Amino acid sequence: MTLYVLARLGLVAVVTGALMLFKVPLLPALAVGVVVALPASLFLFKGLRQRVAAGLNERQEQRRAERDKLRSELRGDEGPLTQA
Repeated sequence: MTLYVLARLGLVAVVTGALMLFKVPLLPALAVGVVVALPASLFLFKGLRQRVAAGLNERQEQRRAERDKLRSELRGDEGPLTQA
């Protein structure tokens, strides 16, 4: 996820820098950079975005399974974890 965020911010920086080469002031260049680069990154970094989405879905499934297991243990549906 960090790589995807850095790639998007890097694209904003590249677009902003390119505009500043044409003597556009910093704030307007930054505004245009955000407006242009962030939607463009959806297409340019499609593979990264899909990897992030898959990782988030996987983690969500793990958390759901852990939560369901804990709830069933709290209800008493399963035996005790350790036998003393």
